[in-house]
Amino acid sequence: MIDCTLKNKVLNEVDAKMKKNWIEKKAEDVTVPPNLMDYQKVYQSFQWDSVSKQFEGLPSTGLNIAHEAIDRHANGLLAGKTALVWLGENGERRTYTFLEMKKLSAQFANVLISLGISKGERVFTLSTRLPELYIAALGTLKNRSVLCPLFSQFGPEPILQRLVRGDAKALLTTKALFEKKIRPLLEELPQLRYVFLIDVEEDESEQIRSLSCLMKNASDVFDILPTDPEDMAVLHFTSGTTGMPKGVVHVHKAIYTHWMSGHYVLDLHPDDIYWCTADPGWVTGTSYGIITPWLHGVTNIVDEAEFDATRWYRILQDERVTVWYTAPTAIRRLMRLNSNPLEEYNLSSLRLIQSVGEPLNPEAVIWGMEKLKLPIHDNWWQTETGGIMIANLISQQIRPGSMGRPLPGIEAGIVMHNDDGSVTEITEPNKEGELALRPGWPSMFRAYLHNEEKYANSFVGGWYLSGDLAYKDEDGYFWFVGRADDIIKTSGHMVGPFEVESTLMEHPAVAEAGVIGKPDPLIGQIVKAFVSLKTGFEPTEELRRELIGFGRKRLGTAVAPKEIEFQQSLPKTRSGKIMRRLLKAREMGLPEGDTSTLED
Repeated sequence: MIDCTLKNKVLNEVDAKMKKNWIEKKAEDVTVPPNLMDYQKVYQSFQWDSVSKQFEGLPSTGLNIAHEAIDRHANGLLAGKTALVWLGENGERRTYTFLEMKKLSAQFANVLISLGISKGERVFTLSTRLPELYIAALGTLKNRSVLCPLFSQFGPEPILQRLVRGDAKALLTTKALFEKKIRPLLEELPQLRYVFLIDVEEDESEQIRSLSCLMKNASDVFDILPTDPEDMAVLHFTSGTTGMPKGVVHVHKAIYTHWMSGHYVLDLHPDDIYWCTADPGWVTGTSYGIITPWLHGVTNIVDEAEFDATRWYRILQDERVTVWYTAPTAIRRLMRLNSNPLEEYNLSSLRLIQSVGEPLNPEAVIWGMEKLKLPIHDNWWQTETGGIMIANLISQQIRPGSMGRPLPGIEAGIVMHNDDGSVTEITEPNKEGELALRPGWPSMFRAYLHNEEKYANSFVGGWYLSGDLAYKDEDGYFWFVGRADDIIKTSGHMVGPFEVESTLMEHPAVAEAGVIGKPDPLIGQIVKAFVSLKTGFEPTEELRRELIGFGRKRLGTAVAPKEIEFQQSLPKTRSGKIMRRLLKAREMGLPEGDTSTLED
């Protein structure tokens, strides 16, 4: 298969060894009795309605994420329990109880009310992992506005695209990010009514406001108005391969999935100390870095700093983390150190490691067993699914390289596409096809904002089509093969080639650009661009460096290409579409496949 991933190559190489590497779980392997012991029994009897018993519901009627995650705990026995432990990059440590989070988020909700930001209107965040980001997220949900988190390392172009497409009415950010990335865009954002600056003491104007000033004048009491479970709650943007970012709509009822997956996959118990390393700018950082731990009333660790192995191990040790949810990229970076962490750090509190963001190679699972005395559990889901769909559970056998089995309440299958546009489920084991889910789980996305046609096309023949290629073995474990399209996963981030290509073509020297994901053993894939130049420009090393810098300035380091290769012309179809598939095949030395549509 041309668009296979590095992981698929690894799986092919180690297939004969896989069975001996399967990890059988024993009672003595777990320090806390798992929430799910008998997978088959729970899977066969599970009903989504049973999850509703875990929620209190609003006094005003309805279901609101912020009430269930914070207020119901603050109103009861957990009022004084630590909800948030914030670790600043410069060594500062702050803690917030559930009661304090209730009051602070109420203040932010009252700020929104006072400024006329109402139900359904979009409130964006663009910040590093500061406490104010988490407080604002909860306050936005209390106000029944829509939370739209952005990744702080985005450049101006991705930010502008998302603010425009999301109909942004308010934005929370820092002064430095505002000056660098937002102020130059203000004339292009006439709908953006307010910018809240976290770290300034005075308002600049009616539009540019000091968050601290607004919060000082706001009441810390807020009664959440009736919230329909189907009201829009969160809007995340996900990149595509042939278009601009898509706004993925999630509703308050998504917490059914968040609670259930937190209970069964993350195996959360009341005394857990939980750390999700993902940024809220990505869906994992919202679903499992904000909502899920607090639905379960557990203490949530948030680290402001970026990856640093020593710092991470010290956090695991000093905060006595019990459940750790991280990404394969981070695991691979730790693996490269060739250290023995258990000899340097006391990680005895850690009992479960889960990983998501891209496929977890089998060696990483084994490394966890060898170096941390714990396997690393892979799981699979997407921005569109809103929550974990397939996972390796703490009480169940792990097959390294597999994403695991579907969660209770989730029906997954492998389908093949027919010539007439329909799909047929593949029931024979170990046959590749597209991974698909039966619609209806509570966190299923409800729309692509302003793109009804795209949303409708995601569902065919009673299935949601994921766009991922996979197969299912004879025991119901699913195995990732590759993307059905050209999406790039780099360091756990989703990058759409179209966005990168469009930005590069804004440079005066660039005539055409084609972007692919090039396999990389550390970060999964790197973004590589193939560029043809306009007449009068020479493919020099100086220009290469200039284009890399141009991409980083406009797109941010997480999205910009790390490699640029000049070509006189790029392979295109007769209709003029650049054939990324062909670029990737040539880069990796793979068969070029069907070239019948290639331009002469």
